Amino acid sequence: MQRIGFIVFPGFQAMGLAVISAFEFANAQMGEPVYDVQLLSETGGPIAASMGISVVAEPFGETKFDTLIVGGGATVAPSTPGLVEFVRQSFGRNRRVAATCTGAFILAEAGLLDGRRATTHWFYARDLQAGFPKVKVEEDRIFISDGPVWTSAGATAAIDMALAMVEQDLGADVARAVARKLVVYHRRAGGQSQFSALLELEPKSDRIQSALAYAKRNLASKLPVSELAKAAHLSPRQFSRAFHAETGQSPAKAVENLRLETARLMMEQSRHPIEIIARQTGFADRDRMRRAFLRAFGQPPQVIRRNARAEATA
Repeated sequence: MQRIGFIVFPGFQAMGLAVISAFEFANAQMGEPVYDVQLLSETGGPIAASMGISVVAEPFGETKFDTLIVGGGATVAPSTPGLVEFVRQSFGRNRRVAATCTGAFILAEAGLLDGRRATTHWFYARDLQAGFPKVKVEEDRIFISDGPVWTSAGATAAIDMALAMVEQDLGADVARAVARKLVVYHRRAGGQSQFSALLELEPKSDRIQSALAYAKRNLASKLPVSELAKAAHLSPRQFSRAFHAETGQSPAKAVENLRLETARLMMEQSRHPIEIIARQTGFADRDRMRRAFLRAFGQPPQVIRRNARAEATA
């Protein structure tokens, strides 16, 4: 049986506890206790989360864990010396050490992220980089595993990280079954962006939402303003004015972002040739898509695919 230690501290974010469910459902799927999960804290006893509810944790001790996971907080606050030292000493004694969300700051304080790739919630990523320049922060990742050290973005991304751990331990079939029981998409790849083009636009009216949904379904088409306006049941002039007022972007820029998001996912998760992906996402040819990738991501499509494959292999 593998012991999983999940570290909490005063002010921890309760949403981070969702990561435990992946291991719970893995036990149910296997029909036996494969994982034994234990809550840990520096003092033990009741520990209050940021929203006021409390959980009961065991105090730090000499128990060895297969995987030690540091929870995140609602904000980034200084860690106690005892917490940092416990995490530092755990490295090498445990097969994996991980952090959810802002828990990455605690790993960084313990020196575990020096020279390693890591991520955290996008809102705090630049603070992590500024405070710990030796860390190779990738602010647009869902989760990253760099050797035995794992980090994830915001709280729900920890579920993706936990599913990846289950897949590593028990295989892809078990991880898929656990994902279905959790009613989540079988885990997002670690390289997937934390951002969604559609969520970032946040259109308010049904008409603009309908136009964006139409664009998402028809990326291979040219999608001129007249076609999008027709889907929204507006004149081109009314549509352009309303679209910019609701999203802060022009229709052309929004469509390009949708194309970029879809093309990036296809590069990371499929084996389609670049020319096919370019055509299916409306870039027409690989050179145009390459230029768009360089503007948006600072990397050509081939590098993004190579990084995604390297991460999957790791």
